[in-house]
Amino acid sequence: MSLLADNFGYMITNTHNTLFSILFILLIVYATGCVRSANPDVERGSFFYFQDGYPEVRMSSIGFLSEEDKALINVTTDVVLGSLIYSTIDDVRKAEVTLEIRILEKEGDFSKDIQRSFSVQSDFEGSSTLSQDVFTHDEDIEVQPGRFSVQVSVLDRSSGKASTRESEAIIPDPEKPEINLTTVRLLGKGVEDPDGPFFPITTYTVSSALDSLMFTFQVTNNDMEDPLEVRSRLLKFNSDTTAARPMNYNNYSPSTMPYIGVDMRNPEEVDATTRRLDQAGSVLIDFKYELLGRGNYRFEVETTDEDGDRLYKARDFAIKSENYPAVVSPRELAEPLIYLMGRRDHERMMQIEDPDSLKEAIDRFWLSNIGNANQARSVISLYYERVEQANKQFTTFKEGWKTDLGMMYILFGPPWYVDRYLNTMVWSYSYDRTDPRYNYTFERPNMRNEYFPFDNYLLQRNQGYFNVQYRQIQLWLSGGILTTRI
Repeated sequence: MSLLADNFGYMITNTHNTLFSILFILLIVYATGCVRSANPDVERGSFFYFQDGYPEVRMSSIGFLSEEDKALINVTTDVVLGSLIYSTIDDVRKAEVTLEIRILEKEGDFSKDIQRSFSVQSDFEGSSTLSQDVFTHDEDIEVQPGRFSVQVSVLDRSSGKASTRESEAIIPDPEKPEINLTTVRLLGKGVEDPDGPFFPITTYTVSSALDSLMFTFQVTNNDMEDPLEVRSRLLKFNSDTTAARPMNYNNYSPSTMPYIGVDMRNPEEVDATTRRLDQAGSVLIDFKYELLGRGNYRFEVETTDEDGDRLYKARDFAIKSENYPAVVSPRELAEPLIYLMGRRDHERMMQIEDPDSLKEAIDRFWLSNIGNANQARSVISLYYERVEQANKQFTTFKEGWKTDLGMMYILFGPPWYVDRYLNTMVWSYSYDRTDPRYNYTFERPNMRNEYFPFDNYLLQRNQGYFNVQYRQIQLWLSGGILTTRI
């Protein structure tokens, strides 16, 4: 009998509510809303923001002028279906949601509040927390020209819990003879409907299951006599893609890519285009691309204003696996097993190309170690629950499960205590904060800045950790992880 469900989805159970809540509070820096702090001209969408029991919300906003020169803000909100509480009435599963949008002018008195209520219907059965399907609300809101803060709150009326995200939007004044660029917006189109419309992508990560991407922005030029050149580039950044190395290995050398993380100073130019705008007014420009390969990218656009100063906007994004942050396909399920297998054994498993054969190999791995099928199911469920949570908490330029924090979270679970310093973080799994067997130090080589908008914490490895990691792996392979806290 197969241990894996036909859709390869493992149902998540709430096994760590207290410890997970503590971890969430202390690690909230990894799950910020719309990430613009490093450079306000670079939009990065939302990183995943997961708190057990709360609606999981992603949002984006963009200001623009309509064909009639009306100032509008488009607000797109995605609510992850698996994060809501459902009730079943007449065999129909529904969640009741209230969405509030608040728009505040940053340098003025204009404000606008909008409230919408929805009944969200879902077809999935059993536990739903693994589902990454979303309910999307997309709305154009009329405002006035200016710079605005856009706040979105989503209340799950069944649980009484709400999540809030914030972004900003800028709309130029069509009455002023100024050259302006709006925020760059990223949209996608699914392979199941390649002839359908593009939809906004609110996250930094982009599923590789999409058919194509589109970038849109608006240029305003009120100078009738001076044509405008708009230059755009699609860039790819070289980045680390490897899974975290064992705890007892040597620390990373400063010259290696795992230490550097991602090189945003020396990008590869994938495409470059220059457009000449001869007409005055506001022009909406879009660029379409077939889906790109896995990696970290930036689409940037620039022009020159009437004073000769550079105007610049960009949208950063990363192409991840098709079901990200969930792990569903056999290959997605096999990859994180590197933390429980010998490297050569894992390499041989990953060389299996047929999905059914790979699924069978994964089943054999778990059953050959644990033996008892029922116990194996529980261990499998816990392991992939932690993989998904690592993706939601620690995603940076690479998948969350591949980071050092992700590896430690998967193997050991949420830390009991977290201590933070300037560039250092300590995870403790014991009341004895000095015991080296249960206290682990992480350091980040780079502070967040314009060229490095991520937290890349690296475990300070030690040869003495061999026995620690070996013991932990054996707990997983024997099923003892179900009854042992560390």
